[in-house]
Amino acid sequence: MTRHRLLLGLLALVLATVASPTLLARAGARPDPCATKGERAGERGALVTGSGARVLVIGDSYSVGAGVRPDQSWPVRLPGRVRVDGFSGSGFSVGASPCGDVSYATRAAHRRLAGVDLVVIEGGLNDADQSPADLSAGYARLVEALGDRPVLVVGPPPAPLLPYDAVAAVDARLAALAASRGTPYLSMLDAELTYQPDRLHPDPAGHRVFGDRVAERVETLLTQRTRPRP
Repeated sequence: MTRHRLLLGLLALVLATVASPTLLARAGARPDPCATKGERAGERGALVTGSGARVLVIGDSYSVGAGVRPDQSWPVRLPGRVRVDGFSGSGFSVGASPCGDVSYATRAAHRRLAGVDLVVIEGGLNDADQSPADLSAGYARLVEALGDRPVLVVGPPPAPLLPYDAVAAVDARLAALAASRGTPYLSMLDAELTYQPDRLHPDPAGHRVFGDRVAERVETLLTQRTRPRP
């Protein structure tokens, strides 16, 4: 009887260990990469910088600041009161991320956009392996979700890890889509950034270059928005 109870106790312990994510983490099991990306997105989203006009950045790992501190990520260099909705690995296309539909349009549709003075959409690297049709469809969904809010689209830089031609194709497609709707577009294809060892994500200096270039365009758009009409 005592042995039977001991066996049952051991079995319960094993089942509890398997069912508990906390115990799994303590045991050294690999965390869910999508959950980790979600946590980092939440941490970056909690950081609000600056003051003045309300600026929302929707983007990918560049916006989150993958590999650097959140306060080193490029959006901190923008004028205005800046919030970031970033998710690593996401893009315009629904299939850009292996973490389900975390596309820009889906996230924009779930946000409260009332009172936002400018939405900065940054990305495209994760769409480099998606079809032009999927990229266009994702862009169209995003435009619908944003409505008539002022938007700046910032294209992908030539990250050394990815084929240049693939990145250039995304840049050209985004430029054409933005032009078709009269939306300002900032190409980053000629941006000279410095990168982390992964050859994909900018290092702190690269983020500064990226952010300052976007900040210049954002400043112009915000000034135009507040300038009184003659």
